[in-house]
Amino acid sequence: MEKYRIYKAIKEQGIVVVVRGDGIEEAIKTVDACYRGGIKIIEVTFTVPGADKIIARLSEKYAGTDMVIGAGTVLDPQTARIAILAGAKFIVSPSLNVETIKTCNRYGVAVMSGVMTPTEAQTAMEYGVDILKLFPGDIAKPAGIKALKGPFPNANIMPTGGVSGDNVEEWFKAGAYAVGAGSFLTKDAKTGDYAKVESTCRAFVEKVRSIIGGRK
Repeated sequence: MEKYRIYKAIKEQGIVVVVRGDGIEEAIKTVDACYRGGIKIIEVTFTVPGADKIIARLSEKYAGTDMVIGAGTVLDPQTARIAILAGAKFIVSPSLNVETIKTCNRYGVAVMSGVMTPTEAQTAMEYGVDILKLFPGDIAKPAGIKALKGPFPNANIMPTGGVSGDNVEEWFKAGAYAVGAGSFLTKDAKTGDYAKVESTCRAFVEKVRSIIGGRK
């Protein structure tokens, strides 16, 4: 199934870049810079004005490439369906919303739900979530992965929030399936320095590759 191809791609790269912005053009230029820097998995958040239009344009632009475009900050099933119709290949939520999970399952689309507690983790897994988004990561810290993997050793966990080049090795050593990263990679887009975004992404990709290798 398509969604398992997405999960495999996320595991292989180990990075999902969260893209925000003040508008459509900024977001698209940011994604282009990330791709030039070696990023293959992009999460466009629905906090960006016109997020569905951005997803549609990017999906068309990168059709036939190894780029995977998904949607983030999806709070409800209605937004999930909008994102899916726009072309999103995966859906990411900051919190656990069962109806959103059901919608994604109905359409065979990969879904990553935000969890923080064992109860949320178990509920998400029971409803078919294959990657748990540990959020906020800067609160949970790498110890949070170890704690959840105690009772849920088979859980695939992706921390988001607080991930940086300085601590990414700690996250993977703690058992992260992948990491979600945002502002520290893309902050220079705010000043129009997309070359800096590209170089920052490239350095991060190289660092993650040195940690996880070419895992499959």
